[in-house]
Amino acid sequence: MSGMVGRARTAGLVVGVLVTGLTACTGGAGGDGADRKTARPAAKACANGTFTWSHLTERDRLTGVSAPERLGEGGGALQHPMRRVYTPRPSVRADGPAPSPAEILFSLGKKTGEIESDARTLAEAGGDTWSFTDIGLPAPELDTDRVTPRASGEFVQYAGVREVSADFRYTCPDGRTVSGHARNWRIDIAGLTDCDERPDSALAREVAERVCEGPATPSPSGA
Repeated sequence: MSGMVGRARTAGLVVGVLVTGLTACTGGAGGDGADRKTARPAAKACANGTFTWSHLTERDRLTGVSAPERLGEGGGALQHPMRRVYTPRPSVRADGPAPSPAEILFSLGKKTGEIESDARTLAEAGGDTWSFTDIGLPAPELDTDRVTPRASGEFVQYAGVREVSADFRYTCPDGRTVSGHARNWRIDIAGLTDCDERPDSALAREVAERVCEGPATPSPSGA
């Protein structure tokens, strides 16, 4: 029994920093010896721009894996917890004034099919919300959706996410453009692989390379 079991779609934390302005400081000896500071107004993104996406890629990333356990006939629940091997950190970055990270991810979500909406922008979505655009959603936890084998073997539980990333260009009505890159994840993955069998997916192969070496630790349950 090797391979993986997909779960319902989810989305994740978005960490983004947009450079929107500069503050210039000028120092000089005034009559009272005080420094003078001049602040430039922050540049703002234009409204009613258009997104163009390119270099769209999707990749399954392993986020957690357990130690292998040897189970006898009939299988049973695995006891070993998963340890984290990767923390997905979705991001939005731009080389100039751009819409909010949530707006950018809304556009990316529509591009990938994660978001189904006729609204042109998130602001025009009429109050509808999607976890894919939530900049405060944390990375998926481990050990929350385990798979129980029903056969004997040397089993490893693992978790992952399907990340999506792409480059974007945001074009203003007056022709100005801003370029950037966005990344998020679309799917949580809960998987189980048997070290005694040939892995049948990229994640299962990575799991086997990481932990399927040497004797497996017997299950604490004695199965």
